[in-house]
Amino acid sequence: DPAAGRFNWFLEVVPGLALVVVLAALQKKMPLSNLVWINTAVHVAILAYGGFYTYAETPLGNWAKEAFDLSRNHYDRIGHFALGFFPAFITREVLLKVTPLQRGFWLAFIVVNIGNSIGAFYELIEWWTTLGVAGYVGPAFLGSQGDIWDAQWDMFLVLVGALVAVVAFSGLHDRSMKKLAALG
Repeated sequence: DPAAGRFNWFLEVVPGLALVVVLAALQKKMPLSNLVWINTAVHVAILAYGGFYTYAETPLGNWAKEAFDLSRNHYDRIGHFALGFFPAFITREVLLKVTPLQRGFWLAFIVVNIGNSIGAFYELIEWWTTLGVAGYVGPAFLGSQGDIWDAQWDMFLVLVGALVAVVAFSGLHDRSMKKLAALG
């Protein structure tokens, strides 16, 4: 059904586009680093691609399914890793700018847990949307493909994405913020 496909795409992509609008509106008051903007663009591209095909039917995921003899299309796993990874930089940068938090364990702990909260809340949004608003696109929107552990895998991958961002890329993020500060 083409209408269901368009509505699914809308449901998948609007949160990312709304984030871009909010960040753009706040840019004069609180400029964000180039790394945040690049990450936001990549994240929205992942959302748009997944939403266009539905996460369960993306050509990239189907290719991986066949090439690696997987039981399902795992593109939605990339989307949930991205949900932990990319917003971690926004969260980290905002917390460093508007709170007394310093770099170190507590900042990393809070950033990762905010990512987990976003991931868990998104799972609830998927459930509520399917139940109340878009039951006819439910299977495409949920992308669970019969996996009874889909929501748990999704939240786990949000956690992994946030941890990778904070542990492996904080130095790169700090350098990006330093360049921004030098310009301002």
